[in-house]
Amino acid sequence: MRKTWKTGMFTLMAAGALALAGCSQSSQGPASQTSSAVESEAADSTTAAEAETTTAAAEKDLLAQIQEKGEIVVAMEGTWSPWTYHDESEQLVGYDVEVAEKIAEKLGVKVTFVEGEWDGLFAGMDAGRYDMVVNGVDVTEERSEKYDFTEPYAYIRTAVIVKSDNDEIQSFEDLNGKNTANTISSTYAELAESYGANVTPVDDLNQTFELLLSGRIDATLNAELTYYDYMKAHPDAQLKIAALTTEASHVAIPLRKGEETRTLREAINQAIEELSESGELSALSEKYFGSDVSQSPEQ
Repeated sequence: MRKTWKTGMFTLMAAGALALAGCSQSSQGPASQTSSAVESEAADSTTAAEAETTTAAAEKDLLAQIQEKGEIVVAMEGTWSPWTYHDESEQLVGYDVEVAEKIAEKLGVKVTFVEGEWDGLFAGMDAGRYDMVVNGVDVTEERSEKYDFTEPYAYIRTAVIVKSDNDEIQSFEDLNGKNTANTISSTYAELAESYGANVTPVDDLNQTFELLLSGRIDATLNAELTYYDYMKAHPDAQLKIAALTTEASHVAIPLRKGEETRTLREAINQAIEELSESGELSALSEKYFGSDVSQSPEQ
C-alpha cells in the first residue's frame, strides 16, 4: 500500500520540481555562500584557538622562556664552602657553581647567579624571580610536596659537629635538650629538632661555627664534607665529628612544581646524566671535596 502511494505522488512531485526549478538555482547561491562563510569562520576560529593554545603553552614552558632569552637565573647562598662561596679574590666559586655552569652550557644558555639567605632563595623562586636553586638542597618528603626535584647530583651524610673536648654528645640521641644552630628551615635544623635539640637560627655557616667555638651552642649539624672543608681552612679549630648518619641524603635541584617546569626538569636530568657518565661530576667532586660525592655510597 505504501509503495502504491509513493507511485501516485510522483507526478505531482515532478510538476512541483519543474515549477521550482527557476528559483532553486538562485536560492542555492546565497545558501551555499552562507555555508561556506560559516565553515570559513569556523576554520579561522579553530586556527586562532590553536595558535592561542600554542602561545599559552610556550608562555608556561619555562625551558622555552629560558632558551629564548638565553639566560637561566640560579639562586644560591654564596657562603657555604665548598658548595658555593667566595675565594680569596672574591670570585663566586664552588661545586654547585660549576655544576650550574655546566648544566647551563648543556641547555645552551648563560647562567646568572643571585646570592641570598636560605629562605629568600626559595621565596624568590616561588615568586618567579629565580629559575632554580642550586645550593646543596637535600630532597625531603616535605620539600617534595612543594617542589619538583631533578635527579640527584650529589650524596652526603650528615655529621654532628662538637668541640673537641665535648664527650657528652656521641650520638644523635644525645642532642636531646642540647643547644644547636643552623639556618632556619634547613634539613639540618629539622633533623636536630627531631632529636629534641633547641635550634638557634643563624644566617650562614661561619656564624654557626663562631657560636660553636665560643661555647654558646653545644653542637651543629652539617654535611660531613663541609666539616672537612672547614678544617682544611682552619686546621687549628678545636672541633670534631661526634656522630654520622648511616644513610646518605640525596642532593638535587628543586624547581617550581607543575607542567611549567616539566621540560626544564627533563633537560636538567639529561644534563646531569651526561655529566655523570663523562666523569665531569666526579672530577668536580674531587676538586672541591677531595672525594667523589656524585656517586651514591649505597650503590
